[in-house]
Amino acid sequence: MKRTQIQLDEGTYEALRRQAYQQGCSISALIRNTLAKSLKARRSKRRLSIKHFTFIDAGHSQQGQLAPVSEHHDDALAESLVKRHRL
Repeated sequence: MKRTQIQLDEGTYEALRRQAYQQGCSISALIRNTLAKSLKARRSKRRLSIKHFTFIDAGHSQQGQLAPVSEHHDDALAESLVKRHRL
């Protein structure tokens, strides 16, 4: 088991203290159990795959003479700012 330290606001601490008392356990045990349940619930959720991200490659742009924009993005931004400034 690893030791860690957390800071809680007064309201959260009091709520934990009351719940731990009602359950007959320590605050530490209550926090460990709550975190374990929360993390287990997240792990059991279905994993997403690339097919769930249908928006990928959904748009296309006119890259013009700065193609590929992925490599010339700074130049594309500068060109856009100069055009906007002229207006």
